[in-house]
Amino acid sequence: MTVDILIPTYSRPAALAVTLTSLIAQTYRDFRVVISDQTEDSNPVESGEVQAVLRVLRAHGHAVEVHKHLPRRGIAEQRQFLLEQATAPYALFLDDDLILEPFVVENMLAAIKEECCGFVGSAVIGLSFINDIRPHEQKIEFWDEPVQPESVKPDTPEWERWRLHNAANLYHVQKSLGLTQKEQRKYRVAWVGGCVMYDTEKLRRVGGYSFWQQLPSEHCGEDVLVQLRLMELYGGCGIIPSGVYHQELPTTIIDRSSPADQYVELM
Repeated sequence: MTVDILIPTYSRPAALAVTLTSLIAQTYRDFRVVISDQTEDSNPVESGEVQAVLRVLRAHGHAVEVHKHLPRRGIAEQRQFLLEQATAPYALFLDDDLILEPFVVENMLAAIKEECCGFVGSAVIGLSFINDIRPHEQKIEFWDEPVQPESVKPDTPEWERWRLHNAANLYHVQKSLGLTQKEQRKYRVAWVGGCVMYDTEKLRRVGGYSFWQQLPSEHCGEDVLVQLRLMELYGGCGIIPSGVYHQELPTTIIDRSSPADQYVELM
């Protein structure tokens, strides 16, 4: 198996079913699915809609593992648990409320193999903003040369790259440049949320999410911290077209007052 698709989930059976359904049609087939559910009072993975999709994935030859992982100790611990289940060379962390175009896994894998970098992200697009065009947030810096390590820190010009991932900005840039799935380009990022493929060994070399024990149970920004560490040593990038869309449900991480970098050193 080349790719492990790692999905943390909490109390979202319908959204999870939609996300899993978009894996059925992926043009790249050599992947395993690992789900870690932290819902305390129910078993959303046992719902009819999720079980129906899991049966199709298994019928297509994909191994599927489901873990009930309690108690909840925060999203960084949940991601570290999933990383510990990974056995494939590449680990795709996928949020439980996304919709993927069929080319996404194949294109992400091709990019990370080509660049030998720490991660490749397909940033999530919110299509409810399709008519909200924001030219002031559409600056994009392409990697026209091989992806290289770089240091990105808060309060620097590089940090402002995050604005490209607001709303539907990436979709508007893709359309304005006439990019298609066969004309994929790599670009510089501050970080990417929601759909990120990591080189599993490189992620483990920087400690993965093992810093979870230094965080309060309610926290955010764990992916930001991990990706900044990986970029500094190995480089990382985003790819456009992304092909990943947000279901735009209310967040299950309501308290975002404790970002991980307030408690943990970058390196």
